[in-house]
Amino acid sequence: MWKKILLFGLLGAAILTFGILVGHYGIEKSPGWVRDMSRDVDESMIEQFIKEVDNKRIEEYLKELTKVPHMATSSGDEQLVKYILDQWKDPISGLDDAWKDTYKVYLSFPSDTTPNRVTVVSPTDSVLFTSRLKEKNYTEDQLHPDVVQPYAAYAPAGNPKGRLVYANQGKVSDYEFLNKTIDLNGTIAIVRYGGAGRANKAINAAPFGVIGVLVYTDPKDINDGKLSDVNETYPNSWYLPPSGVERGSYNTYFGDLLTPYLAAKDYTYRIKEADIKGIPPIPTQPIGFEDASALICKLGGSDAPSLWQGSFKCTYRLGPGFEPNSIFNNSEVQLNVYNKGELKNSDNVMGVIRGSVEPDRYILYGNHRDSWVHGAIDPSSGTAVMLEITRVLGKMVKAGRWRPRRSIIFGSWGAEEFGLIGSTEYTEEYYSKLRDRAVAYINVDISVFANATLRVQGSPAAQSVVFTATKQVKSPGSPSTSVYDNWIQYFNRSSPAYGIIPNLGYLTGAGSDYAAFMHFLGITSMDIAYTYDRSKTQARIYPAYHTAYDTFDYAARYIDPGFTSHQTVARTAGNVLLRLADSLVIPFNAVDYAETLEQFLNTSLDSYNTRLMEKGISMEPLKTAVAKFRTAANSLSRLIQDTDLTKETPLRIRRINDQLMFMDRAFVDPMAFPDKYHYRHVIWASRSSGVVTFPGLADAFARAVSTDSASDWDQVHRHLTIVIQTIEGAAHTLEEVI
Repeated sequence: MWKKILLFGLLGAAILTFGILVGHYGIEKSPGWVRDMSRDVDESMIEQFIKEVDNKRIEEYLKELTKVPHMATSSGDEQLVKYILDQWKDPISGLDDAWKDTYKVYLSFPSDTTPNRVTVVSPTDSVLFTSRLKEKNYTEDQLHPDVVQPYAAYAPAGNPKGRLVYANQGKVSDYEFLNKTIDLNGTIAIVRYGGAGRANKAINAAPFGVIGVLVYTDPKDINDGKLSDVNETYPNSWYLPPSGVERGSYNTYFGDLLTPYLAAKDYTYRIKEADIKGIPPIPTQPIGFEDASALICKLGGSDAPSLWQGSFKCTYRLGPGFEPNSIFNNSEVQLNVYNKGELKNSDNVMGVIRGSVEPDRYILYGNHRDSWVHGAIDPSSGTAVMLEITRVLGKMVKAGRWRPRRSIIFGSWGAEEFGLIGSTEYTEEYYSKLRDRAVAYINVDISVFANATLRVQGSPAAQSVVFTATKQVKSPGSPSTSVYDNWIQYFNRSSPAYGIIPNLGYLTGAGSDYAAFMHFLGITSMDIAYTYDRSKTQARIYPAYHTAYDTFDYAARYIDPGFTSHQTVARTAGNVLLRLADSLVIPFNAVDYAETLEQFLNTSLDSYNTRLMEKGISMEPLKTAVAKFRTAANSLSRLIQDTDLTKETPLRIRRINDQLMFMDRAFVDPMAFPDKYHYRHVIWASRSSGVVTFPGLADAFARAVSTDSASDWDQVHRHLTIVIQTIEGAAHTLEEVI
């Protein structure tokens, strides 16, 4: 009896021991990828990242980046290519890999030997006035030999001479107003920045017979009316000095102008220069407001309308020509432009941290490298932030402390200032790969316009991840106030779902390198920066923008002393980057997208429904499509919220992530805007209409109302159909797979 009991006891113990061993080793020996597949974002790692971002390092980077002017393809630009590659290949804090991609692109430069200039010429050909060839120097930066003279890139060469007229902002309506009382044939127009794009100021002028355009920045629009460099402007404050000139690219379309939709390689087919569209058809030249005031304050003719008046200490008149008692009486303005186009090799510097679980899913982060002069704020503030983010993350990777779930690709884009060229050529070359694999693009160009508050523009899909990140990061110098709480004080809106929240702006134009990713490829994108308190200044942008005064000294003294706002942007953008790279489920929110579509729908109904009903065009299908998207978005969001996704199969997680990743892609229609290069996103394409709704519909409706032609009303119906079908397609993307 005792033997049986002992035998059964030993047998039971053996079975128990065997079971424990099998369970133990079975668990221990399960493949590592099983644990990796269910890994979610590590909050402690994000906290460590935030802690390690160093404002002093950012200051050091910015000082190095702004030592010399670095216009695209210049020697200064080439030095920065090497510098960034060296940082990203550093054995201690570098990335997994770094390289450069080279494109042969069409750029526009002023003559090296014959400078552009504006003169006033008397009837006897005496030169009575000559515009400045260089900006006044206040520091050694303005004396650097590589400071390019002010010019309008892509404006044609020419030497037109004619009577001067003041045309406000160079909008079509401005020229139409002048044309009612003035014969514009053979005139030179002087216009101020704002209201219309740079190129459009000249494109709009040519049909009225204008033969040349001068562009200046009015102190009313940039300086809050400040005029004097004795005590009001830089170097005494952040305001633009009188001789400061905003350079810029005068083209409408983005990407290399000779290779639309094709990556600009050596072998690429190029259109003829004469076939380029969207650039000034007449000579154009920017000047400082010091020179502009000398011309405008001597104009004759009728007084300009009150809304056209600026901050000069005179009454702005329309012309044509100068007033009789002026020293310029009977004189004409001579515009001499010697710009030339050149094919140049321009580099993108690329770096990558490879993902451990989903290496074929990409989070892209980028900023351009080239500037018009020293470019401390535009773009080097963003480059300094990017270098600090890559230093901290690279150090973690090299030390074996972290590796992202998804791959992170960093891009230092070349030749952005000439029309977003580097980033656009990248999307054209890697179109298929990015279309199928890119999750999101984060753009940090001008990281700090000023040091008051955050400003974010982006797809509604990204709103929730931005909000999460900003609640975790503290505002500069305020340990108790989050970036989110500070942001909501300056920019906010009322949301039907959330109440008062920060206002995430829209990416409706092509202001920076997000354009090709968002508008061309439909990749969910965002642009992150710190900016100024708009209740304290009416400046349309920071005053030294694109001038020889955008220097390290300017940034350190007036934009962000101590570089703590740069640090805050690095922490915020890096936080968003890590959540996108490491979250088990991509942190996009389809419900937020539905709210935006509903806002657009309501605006469209209020603005268009009555007139469309008169034309026999129904908006009911649009209401139905938006409702379908809302239903699909709610369903997907409930699935994500109610399911323990860490216990789901990898393929189910991948399926949900693909639905989120392709949400913005579903709104892309390659045929929607045949006349707009690279604009294919039906919700965020550029628009000229002032109605904030679906852009194609808004512009088509405005055109039809102005002409009342049957063909234009047909285009309204066409664009309404495009909107309906893309929204329905996006809803199908979010629905359960069948």
